[in-house]
Amino acid sequence: MSVMLYEGKAKRIYETDEPGVLRVVYKDDATAFNGEKKEVLQGKGKLNNEISSRLFQQLKAHGVDSHFVSQVSELEQLVRSVDIIPLEVVVRNIACGSLVKRTGMERGTKLAAPIVEFYYKDDALGDPLVNRSHIQAMHLAEEAEVNQLQEKALRVNEVLVPYFAERGVDLVDFKLEFGRTAEGTILLADEISPDTCRFWDQASGESLDKDLFRFSSGNLQEGYAQLLERLT
Repeated sequence: MSVMLYEGKAKRIYETDEPGVLRVVYKDDATAFNGEKKEVLQGKGKLNNEISSRLFQQLKAHGVDSHFVSQVSELEQLVRSVDIIPLEVVVRNIACGSLVKRTGMERGTKLAAPIVEFYYKDDALGDPLVNRSHIQAMHLAEEAEVNQLQEKALRVNEVLVPYFAERGVDLVDFKLEFGRTAEGTILLADEISPDTCRFWDQASGESLDKDLFRFSSGNLQEGYAQLLERLT
């Protein structure tokens, strides 16, 4: 039986017999507001695994490398082992969420250009917003690495915005995580799913993401399933 190396809010990570390759198992757990709201939603893990696998493959086809190796079951992926950089990289295309709270911008305002933000990955601190000076002072990443993170995040945006638009969906904003390989290469990691992105139906404006659970505004599984259907 493989050893579990880590358990997060939405996934478990196990070692495998292959050096440098890990097994990710998606969970049905849903959390919001830094874990203050929790629930088990049957089928959520399967939907996120399928959606994330498809998006990693789509990005790969457009030259964006990630830790993703393959989807091996309804709930499992194989991924390359990376040392996660303790920064969340958020790209925003439409004003929503904390951006609205911090700036007073009207929710739904389409931004003239994407905004890239960095957040320090620390649950105890509530994943605070940080700038490049903070990152340098805290020794979280080198300046050249921060530049890479921003460039890679914007490239993900360039690929996915039109991809979803063709399917009647607005990619409002999304969170990315990156990791370093043993050789020092920075790869896109974690997941890209309705847990980590905001998706709005272009016709109705309805959410197809975790806001359905976060604000009790609809059925999460139905929203995720509708998004997956658009992708297939």
